[in-house]
This record gives sequence, C-alpha cells and structure tokens, in this order.
Amino acid sequence: MNKGLLREVVWMAFDTLRSNKMRSGLTILGVVIGITAIVGMTSLIRGFDESLRDSIRQLGPNTIILSKISLVNIAGGANFSELMRRPNLTVDDAKAIEKLAPSVGIVDIWLGGGVEGTIAERVSYKGQRTPMLGVLGATEQFAAVNFVKLSLGRFFTESEVAHRRRVVVLADSPYQALFAPQGLDPIGKRVRIGAIEYIVVGVLGKRPSPFPQADDFVVIPQTTHQVVFSTNARQGFGRGGSAQITIVPREDATRQQAEAEVEEIMRIRHGLKLDEPNDFEIGGQDAILRVWDQVSRAIVLALVVISSVALMVGGIGVMAIMMISVTERTREIGVRKALGARRQEILYQFLAEAAFLTAIGGVLGIVCGSAIGVTINLATGFPISLPWWSFAIGLGFSASVGIFFGMFPAVRASRLDPIEALRYE
Repeated sequence: MNKGLLREVVWMAFDTLRSNKMRSGLTILGVVIGITAIVGMTSLIRGFDESLRDSIRQLGPNTIILSKISLVNIAGGANFSELMRRPNLTVDDAKAIEKLAPSVGIVDIWLGGGVEGTIAERVSYKGQRTPMLGVLGATEQFAAVNFVKLSLGRFFTESEVAHRRRVVVLADSPYQALFAPQGLDPIGKRVRIGAIEYIVVGVLGKRPSPFPQADDFVVIPQTTHQVVFSTNARQGFGRGGSAQITIVPREDATRQQAEAEVEEIMRIRHGLKLDEPNDFEIGGQDAILRVWDQVSRAIVLALVVISSVALMVGGIGVMAIMMISVTERTREIGVRKALGARRQEILYQFLAEAAFLTAIGGVLGIVCGSAIGVTINLATGFPISLPWWSFAIGLGFSASVGIFFGMFPAVRASRLDPIEALRYE
C-alpha cells in the first residue's frame, strides 16, 4: 500500500469514527479499562519492587540473618504452629557465635522485632506523642550490619550497651513527628518510651522502602531492652518473641564459611542429631529476594489475567461495532468496489478503523493509568515507576486488540460482492 492510499485510509477511518462519537466511545471503554489496569498496576508494582529491592540490599550481599522463623518458611508453606515450637534464639547464642566462629566479624542482636511478634510503645516529648512504634533492642553494631546512615548525632557505644544506659536512637518517623515540625535538634533531649525516659543520642536517615511504616521504630541498647521488657534468655523475649542475630563475615572470609560455622555452632547448642533438620533459619538478602520474586510473579500473572479479561471485553465490543458498521455501509462498499476499489483496500480501511479505535483507547488508558499511579504516590507516598516500555506495551496491546478483533469484520467487508452490495437496502 502506497503512502497516499494509506493516508486516505487512515483519514477515512478517523472520519467514520468521528461521525459516531457515542458509539466509538462506548466501544473503546473496555480497552481503556484494560490498558488503565496494565499501566496503573505496572507503575505501582514496579515502584514497589524497586523500592523493596533497595531496602533488602541495605543488608549487604554478605550479611547473614539467623532467626527462629523467616519469611522464607512462611512463603514455602511451612506449618506455622510447628515453627513456633522451635526454641527461641538468645543473647547467649549470639555471644557463642562471636566467640567460636573464626570467620565471623560482626555480630548484632535484635530484640523486640520478629515474625512472631513485636514490642511496640508510644514515644512522647513535651506533650507530643507518636503512634505505636516498634522498640528494638540492639548492640552498637546495628548501623554497621544494616548499612544505615545516621542523619543526626551518633549511635550508642559499647560502654552504653554494657552499662544498660537508657539512650535511644530514633528512626525517621518519630523524629519527624516530635522534633522536625518545630525545627528542634533532638540530640540530648529526653523522650519517654512508654513510661520510661531515655536520652536521644542519634537519628537514623530515612530508609528506602515501599512500606510507609519502615521507619516506625526506635532502637535502644539490647541490655536495656532485656531489663525494661523483662526479656528472658531461653523462655523467649516477652512480647517480642525470639531474638534475631545478624552476622557479617570477616573481610578475609566468605559468607559460605561463616554460614557453615554458624550452623555448626547452633546445631551443637540446640542438641540436634545428624539426621535432624535445623530448628533455626540462616539466610540473607538472596533468600528474601527469591521469596519476593515468587510473590511478584504471582502478582504479575494476576495483573495479566485481569487486564486480559478487560481487553477481551473491549475487543468483543470492537468486533460487534465493526460488524454493525459493515452492515450499515454495505452500499458504500458496493459503490467503492464498483469504482475500482480492491479487496485489499477495503480490508485495510476496516482494519485501520479498528486499530485506530483501540489505539485511542490505549492512549486514554495510559493517561488514566499514569494519573492513578501519580495520585496514589502524592496521596500516600507509595513509590511508583512509569517505565517507557509500559506505555509501549499498552499501545501495542490496544492496537493488537483492534487488529485481531477487527480482522473478521474487515475480511467480511472485503469479500462483499459489489452487485449484491449495491442492491442492499
């Protein structure tokens, strides 16, 4: 088809659709909904995915997490009641690893925050109160193993941990709630966590995370945490359940070496026989990312199914309207064929109308989907991502729907006998 004929076909398609605005609008509604779902959900899923991966990568590629229960267990379908019967991890476990594992460089203990339960309190300062926040107990190594940067002040020291000092490092959320609005320097200020007073020594920077609650916590020395919240070594850690132990290998050791040593030490401490499985979990960012990959694949599959249904409905609508259009324009087709129009040109005209119709729906769907993502981001802070390929997929899908569902009406129109078409009333 030459350029002049193509331009004429496209113009005729546009003119036909313009003369039937209401019908055309109702026809593309299903396509608009489908493309809106594709672009809108893609922007949210991609934004969530990128932000979550950035958050997980903060742990570092070599960081080892030793826990009683992990998300890997739960995602794998393990029996939660059986997992809960596992022995709790303790401060003594962490001390044993630090002492006995030659490949281990840094060991940190986290109390009060685990899969099976967290400790939460309100933080207050001069009449201002936060919502319930997680209260974590950790060593002076918390920032080092998490690769978290301090925005103000410092982290507590080894001496403050050893002497059970009542000092606290605020995450970004409590800092924003209590001090940022008034422009106050929180360092040295006394805040209450529950009924107990602590001195603020530092503020953590905002962490990259798709979860608004990612910075809803404060950190106190784990020794202070044990005293204040009556945590008990082997019997569990009050409302917070088991401890979580975070380990970073020495620079001259590999992660595999450190994991093997930690596993051996823990199996001995838990009295496990050779044929018994581990009653604890050892993992890192790679295991968490594998779980998220499974979840994200399921989400994408659900998105494809939902969008396909909407696009199918839109495509059927396009086919129905194009069939009606062929019937209404039978005489026109007969006249054009009598004047020398070939089957190919009639076919291209109706395919162009269908593709043009759905392409308009695709553009509107892209605009609506992008608007939904931006609105959610502005209203809630939820991260979004609008990659160019999502727009290309939207336009490609919409045009493909028009061509696929418009093919049958177009073929029917091109095969009409000109004499019979001219006789049609």
